[in-house]
Amino acid sequence: MNTVCSPYCDPDFDSLPERIFGPACRVTIDNESLEDCTIVKIDSVNRQGLLLEVVQALTDMNLTISKGYISSDAGWFMDVFHVKDEIGKKVTDQRVINYIQKALGSNSNTSPNAKARSSPELPLGDTKAIEMTGKDRPGLFSEISAALVDLGCNIIEVHAWTHNARLACVAHISNQSTDTPIDDHRLHAIEDHLTTVLRATTAKEENSSNNQQQEVKPAGLPTGDSSTTTKVERRLHQLLLSVRDFDGPPPQQARLPTRISDSDDEERRGGCHVSIESCEEKGYSIVTIECKDRRRLMFDTVCTLTDMQYVIFHASVDSCRGYAYQEYFIRHADGCALNTEGEKDRVAKCLEAAIERRVCEGVRLELCAYNRVGLLSDITRVLRENGLAVVRADVATQGEKSVNAFYVRDISGNNVDLDFIKSIKTEVGAIDLEVMEYTTDHSQPITPTSMSIGERLKFQIERLSHGFVAM
Repeated sequence: MNTVCSPYCDPDFDSLPERIFGPACRVTIDNESLEDCTIVKIDSVNRQGLLLEVVQALTDMNLTISKGYISSDAGWFMDVFHVKDEIGKKVTDQRVINYIQKALGSNSNTSPNAKARSSPELPLGDTKAIEMTGKDRPGLFSEISAALVDLGCNIIEVHAWTHNARLACVAHISNQSTDTPIDDHRLHAIEDHLTTVLRATTAKEENSSNNQQQEVKPAGLPTGDSSTTTKVERRLHQLLLSVRDFDGPPPQQARLPTRISDSDDEERRGGCHVSIESCEEKGYSIVTIECKDRRRLMFDTVCTLTDMQYVIFHASVDSCRGYAYQEYFIRHADGCALNTEGEKDRVAKCLEAAIERRVCEGVRLELCAYNRVGLLSDITRVLRENGLAVVRADVATQGEKSVNAFYVRDISGNNVDLDFIKSIKTEVGAIDLEVMEYTTDHSQPITPTSMSIGERLKFQIERLSHGFVAM
């Protein structure tokens, strides 16, 4: 009579929801239905940010999303993506297919193609990451590189974007002499010095509101193996958003000259058009984006909406003949639609800025050299002294080599002068450099000539260089 009885629990009860609704996340790969692309289907319990994680995982695997259909009502998330590999073909590698299923099924944030982002002797987890935001000016990236060398820092990796005369930069650094992590006390001193570099300007331009945008602080992203390319790019989006690059260049800013008139502004931005309408019967705001198609476009738009605290309930994405059409049904995280014209205008501007940031005006140079302390500072100094401004940079250390990718522009708005190649070889003659790739901005088609600019550049380097570094 005094025995206390516990309630009986059927051991099969814990698996009942899974047996009724299926696994928490199911990923299906279909290579049979379509001839030119692979279909990836995802069914999952919904939560905020899940769509971005899925798009980020596909982007990390260098897959291009040509079409997408998203629905996430009633707590369930259903996605269908049409994807292609880097060469525009179906995904046929079984290892990649298996990884897609594993990564999306577990919402993993790693990538099978994630390369080592630093030397084996000094993984990124043992470095300090800092981020910088501020007004851009010709030569600023070179000044930052030189300042880090003067402060005794070894630059392991750095990524920088510029847009509308704003700069966002994320850098991984270590002690120059020992390749060991920098202690917090010294890191604060480095941050203070870099802040001074960012704020260096004429007295006429100085004011408190501008200086508030010149900031150096510890990077707000994870380091180590989980720090994938898309995470760095998402952080760069966030940094430029924080300095309001969507508002256009700040007043009295020394802008890089351009030969494109205001009447051609829409063409310069790739014909981007964003409109927002209300769907009152369902309580959604409908965001429509039309622009030239490119890789990582969906990542950029979904990333921006998510970081602005908007929830995507339904969406459709399509691309055809180089043009993209995206439609998102959204609400704010508090459940409200975009009710005011001011809020709609701000969202439209932020999406346009997110699309524009990745489209650089200028030429892309990939330079490979044996790594040493001060290499980046020397390269950017030569570019600056030859009248070139770096508008975007991706620099990484791979073992004994440093791989540098730059988008550069002539600060006078003219075509890139081939003489700067000679200057690189004569002024940094001890370094072997190889042009790995040279392309113009893809929004500006190359007109056929007897010898294109890219061909002439390559010819000049082959004539002037000796002992190229093999990749």
